[in-house]
Amino acid sequence: MVIVAASGGAGALIDLRCRRVPNPLTVGTALLGVACAALHLTGVSVPASLAGFALGLLLMMPGHLIGATGAGDVKLLAAMGTLLGPAGIGFAFLYTAVAGGLLALIVAATRGRLWATVGQTAALVGTGGANVAEIEGQSNNRFAYAPAIAIGALVAAVRF
Repeated sequence: MVIVAASGGAGALIDLRCRRVPNPLTVGTALLGVACAALHLTGVSVPASLAGFALGLLLMMPGHLIGATGAGDVKLLAAMGTLLGPAGIGFAFLYTAVAGGLLALIVAATRGRLWATVGQTAALVGTGGANVAEIEGQSNNRFAYAPAIAIGALVAAVRF
């Protein structure tokens, strides 16, 4: 749980400041997760650690492919999967989605874009991402997603 909190917290702070999640953080977290599994320091086996990585990557990839999340966000959730295993990362993804939705509403409200954001999100879901170019062309519509990943992973870690 400490590693999840530290890695997630570092990713969140860096993303808030620089708007990116650095590769050394995600790679280091992933390697640490597998090492902890190999040394039996967690309840996650090495195969489960690797499966958690793969599942985290798989769960975040569709959002990245439609432009909703950055590659660093994908890699951060995958890295958390090495610490949480496949069951834990599945729950972390769900908690991340809830936290991300709430954060998006808060950010949109503070920017005076709440109703426009809700409408565009509904269109994004309804069209399967066909309006991504329209959304991408607008300014002031992005926010750091690593804080949502940190929250989701930490809640999942506490749960298990």
